Amino acid sequence: MKNNFILLYLIFIPMISNAQQNLTLKECYNLVTKNYPLAKQNQLLQSKSDNEIESLNKGKLPKIDLNAQATYQSDVIGFPAAIPGTSPINKDQYRATIDLNQLIYNGGMIAANAKLKQAQTKTQQQQVEVSLYQLKSRINQHYFAILLLQEKKSLLVSKNKLLLSKVKEVQSGVKFGAILPASELILEAEILKIKQQITEIQFENTKMIQNLSELTFTEFESDIVVVQPQFVNQSINVRPEIAFYDLQNQQIELTKNTLAKSILPKINAFGQGGYGNPGLNMLDNSFQPFFVVGVKANWNILDWGKNKTDQKVLDISKAIIGTEKETFELNNKMQLQEMESDINKTEQLLQTDAEVIVIREKIAASANAQMKNGVITTSEYLVEVTNLFEAKNSLKTHEVQLAAAKANLEIIKGK
Repeated sequence: MKNNFILLYLIFIPMISNAQQNLTLKECYNLVTKNYPLAKQNQLLQSKSDNEIESLNKGKLPKIDLNAQATYQSDVIGFPAAIPGTSPINKDQYRATIDLNQLIYNGGMIAANAKLKQAQTKTQQQQVEVSLYQLKSRINQHYFAILLLQEKKSLLVSKNKLLLSKVKEVQSGVKFGAILPASELILEAEILKIKQQITEIQFENTKMIQNLSELTFTEFESDIVVVQPQFVNQSINVRPEIAFYDLQNQQIELTKNTLAKSILPKINAFGQGGYGNPGLNMLDNSFQPFFVVGVKANWNILDWGKNKTDQKVLDISKAIIGTEKETFELNNKMQLQEMESDINKTEQLLQTDAEVIVIREKIAASANAQMKNGVITTSEYLVEVTNLFEAKNSLKTHEVQLAAAKANLEIIKGK
């Protein structure tokens, strides 16, 4: 009966096989950057910008319009006396024309608007990068939660193996009368308790893996193994938020440049060719071809200070961005100090954890010998074993917390 119990429980505990898939933290970062719906916006924004710039550049090409009209006038020009060789002007008139307008000079507005459009696109794309970068913190939450569950399950499996081996020893002791029969039941009850704890961990682990799958848009197996990340000192990169603020300032400068060019004179060449009755000669009352060519200049010499006011508005916007950047850098510095403090604290706790485990192992070994000799009960032995595994659990928890803190530190630094 007891052997069957042990066999069934051994089958219950899922063992990690070599075929299991491993997953790294960096792979999760890459997956969310690649698969998250927001990531598709970069390409769409670039395509949108290319088409808008192409449309702007077409402003350099000549504009051609086809016009036609027929009118009837209540009155026309008349002369006091008849002029030989002329006839009265008809009140019904007809005209069809082709009008051509070619930009010669507009102060570089097209080129300035094209540069502004490129700057706007880069700013929008950087905003996407900021949003994707912030997802790394969510990845860390799920990833290290899974890692901690793995470590806890591993300890429970190890504890279970130890207790299963003790069941055999107790059975032998009971057989020869050295140990009370109830001792075996105490161990079996503890094994069932471990079974419950493993079940809870398995369900929680499945939930965390599902969350990670949804966040990265990647299907992971329920038995996937997340790998403890290794951290090395690297050069600090620029946070994407800082680059975003800088791009906003560049966009404002280009907007100011566009405003400055908008008040420069504009020169266009134009031409018109047509066929109508009358033509350009109003006294010739017949259908005639005609054409007109010329150059036209336009310069708004007085806008009542509107351009200067618009420039001031942009300067204020730039100052607002400066305060936002300064605030971000201040908060980032505070986060950096807090995370470094957490890392130092956890490293010191780990040192104590290692010392506690050494002591608890000695106590558990002594309790094991005492239980075999009938000096203490199985319950007293289980207390010391539980204390040992709680110490090991504390060590593993702090190791995962340290890894999570270092991963968050890299995010704060912008690596």
